[in-house]
Amino acid sequence: MQSLLPHLRVLHRLGPADRDRVSALRVAVSVAVPSLCLLAAGHPELIIYAVFGALTGMYGRSEPHQLRLRHQLQAALVLVGGLGVGVLLSVTGLHSWWLVAVESVLAAAGSLYADRVGLKPNGPFFGILALGACASIPTPAPWPVPLLVGAASAAFSIAVGFGGWIRGRAWEPGANRGMPPLRGLRRRAAGLHAARYLAAVAAAGSIGVVSGSGHPHWAMAAAAVPLAGADLPSSVYRGLHRIVGTLLGLGVVAAVLLPWAWSPLRIFPGHGTAVLAVLVIVLQFTTELFMARHYGLAMVSFTPVILLMTQLAFPADPHLLVAERAIETLVGACVGIAVVVLVRQRGQAA
Repeated sequence: MQSLLPHLRVLHRLGPADRDRVSALRVAVSVAVPSLCLLAAGHPELIIYAVFGALTGMYGRSEPHQLRLRHQLQAALVLVGGLGVGVLLSVTGLHSWWLVAVESVLAAAGSLYADRVGLKPNGPFFGILALGACASIPTPAPWPVPLLVGAASAAFSIAVGFGGWIRGRAWEPGANRGMPPLRGLRRRAAGLHAARYLAAVAAAGSIGVVSGSGHPHWAMAAAAVPLAGADLPSSVYRGLHRIVGTLLGLGVVAAVLLPWAWSPLRIFPGHGTAVLAVLVIVLQFTTELFMARHYGLAMVSFTPVILLMTQLAFPADPHLLVAERAIETLVGACVGIAVVVLVRQRGQAA
């Protein structure tokens, strides 16, 4: 029992603050401007693509401006690439096993790429999340339109992230130097890490398809979460945070979407679309506020962001939405933890 206490303390401990409000404000502005423009233009169904593009702003949060610029350009490739592949799968009607196969392979490739260029947050999570979400809804416009929306939103996010440089206009020597090439042990570690992503995402997606779930991509995304941990304990913590944070976040979703709830949709009747869009912006701010300090708290906000913008794009039964999200997250996170425990480098401590 005594040996468990330190782990229990870590699970609810907040990490140190690091100008989190500034980072959260940058991301919120990156999400708000394109989202409100689309809302004003009468196209709230496209907000999901703008938000995924704007998540570019989550990368390089504490880095010097020129290094942040480099990493956000690389992150935009992951996010807009994932979005584009998802749109392609959607418009061609390739779902189910096709989605599992494509997302698993791209998760492994994205892991190799993220390790090679040193992206922070680690791994390909947001890219495969964008892929799965965009593949699982009907594309509401000709395929170039969502792609352009995502790319424009990513470009705006990069501009916001680089905007602070204007005050100083000075380059820090060596700050934008790239990562060293993957060689020897680093190459083997990166290869093993990519294999973990392939195994975890494929296994979780297969369980989702076989079980008849309408959203196997949620299980695949959840399976990728523990793999971003630096070691075994942090990987398990992230998986547990994902489960608990998602379940609490689903309470927020229920309070907003379920008809019996005392929700803002009832307080502002006739303005449901605008209310959901504003909630997505506000909740993305609180997501980034806690993302680096406590992943579980961040998930309490990020879960509603994903479901509410999905609801804007393609409305579905909220009861089914909440239930399937809970089940798929539990399955996916457990699969991801299992893969981390079972697949380790030779000699790596448990």
